[in-house]
Amino acid sequence: MNFLTDDYQDIRDGVKALCAQFPAEYHRTVDEEKAYPETFVDALTKEGWMAALIPEEYGGAGLGLIEASVIMEEINRAGGNSGACHGQMYNMNTLVRHGSEEQRQKFLPKIAAGELRLQSMGVTEPTTGTDTTKIKTTAVKKDGRYVINGQKVWISRVQHSDYMILLARTTPLAEVKKKSEGLSIFLVDIKEAMKSGMTVQPIPNMVNHETNELFFDNLEIPEENLIGEEGKGFKYILTGLNAERALIAAECIGDGYWFTDKVTAYVSDRQVFGRPIGMNQGVQFPIAEAFIEVEAANLMRYKACALYDAGQPCGAEANMAKYLAAKASWEAANACIQFHGGFGFANEYDVERKFRETRLYQVAPISTNLILSYVAEHILGMPRSF
Repeated sequence: MNFLTDDYQDIRDGVKALCAQFPAEYHRTVDEEKAYPETFVDALTKEGWMAALIPEEYGGAGLGLIEASVIMEEINRAGGNSGACHGQMYNMNTLVRHGSEEQRQKFLPKIAAGELRLQSMGVTEPTTGTDTTKIKTTAVKKDGRYVINGQKVWISRVQHSDYMILLARTTPLAEVKKKSEGLSIFLVDIKEAMKSGMTVQPIPNMVNHETNELFFDNLEIPEENLIGEEGKGFKYILTGLNAERALIAAECIGDGYWFTDKVTAYVSDRQVFGRPIGMNQGVQFPIAEAFIEVEAANLMRYKACALYDAGQPCGAEANMAKYLAAKASWEAANACIQFHGGFGFANEYDVERKFRETRLYQVAPISTNLILSYVAEHILGMPRSF
């Protein structure tokens, strides 16, 4: 399917119609109460949007990452925050692509039906950050089970998910030929884990984004919860991470359009000194520049998703899409809050809420500096900088 000629209007119309049932007041209240948008996520699930990437034979829609990204984009463009539910999208492909048939039969139909949520992924650790191969959480096989010990941080939606995908080291770093070897991924039943060795400590933060620090103390999980082959987890987790970057790019694009739509309407109407402030080039140009950057990021998003759906390498494109889109949405956010003046800081305009939400993606799930170093080394062939 050619993304240059297909605008996925059916998907856009469907998501817009659902989002219209959850106006700005709903999202504003959820943000003020630091709550989770349960009814919104349930509605998305009920209408099948959260099962977009699940193959039809398991009860899903059987769509690709392009379509999934359009869903995320439209949620944010409508004034919502896909950060409450995007984990199920990018986690899904890890299970779909690398899980056993038994695992797919067991979990995918229930996830598609909304009986289970797979919203959480445990990778990042306090002392390793993005240096994933250096993680210290271990999984030791013993009597048909794996015993997990270690710590994770910035693990989102744990309290609103049934299962989590967890990355742990099954072979010590000193015993592998390549540092990317010896890592494995597991499905963890969160509620059971919290009864027998996993402690969840919430991290209050600037955005209404439920995230946590996790501690594992001899947590035992069944051997059958290993996804794929032991020791191949780093390769598998990249499936989820590349999808995550592309989907978050789409969310930022949705934010970027929300900000430009919002500020364009405002400056065209706002009168100062007897004329709309939007007549001034000093107002027009930053908005126009942000819009141009959003449009450019949009194309890279589609390229990354198309490569992903074709099973082609897409790490560079997914990273660049995330970089461009996060930068564009942030510039649009700055223009929007600046030209709203004091009203931009008032909760009732929703600008400050969206301003905080989109700022996150300069840092997560990978910082802009690490993307630049990736491109410098892996695309341009410069010496490794760290």
